Amino acid sequence: MAGARQTGRAGDGERPARRVVIDPAGPVLVEGPVEVDLGDGRTVTSDRFMVALCACRRSRSHPWCDTSHRRRSRPAREQTARTETGTEPGTETGAEPDGG
Repeated sequence: MAGARQTGRAGDGERPARRVVIDPAGPVLVEGPVEVDLGDGRTVTSDRFMVALCACRRSRSHPWCDTSHRRRSRPAREQTARTETGTEPGTETGAEPDGG
């Protein structure tokens, strides 16, 4: 894309360059405010000082990141402990919860 990089200062008629941080395991972070042109022709805006754009396509609020990329799974050690004891790890004391 020729001419896409604009590095002029704010007062000389050109827009200043925006800082973009790409995290392979997370969202694309863009210094705001931003306007995002979507594929369906809509434009969405954010006035925040830093904007997280979804890169995994799992976000329910696309194009904004809602941390859906953070799929959490139990470490294998915890899953094994739960299977062997039939309880959650750390709750093997045998004490029953108070009934009220």
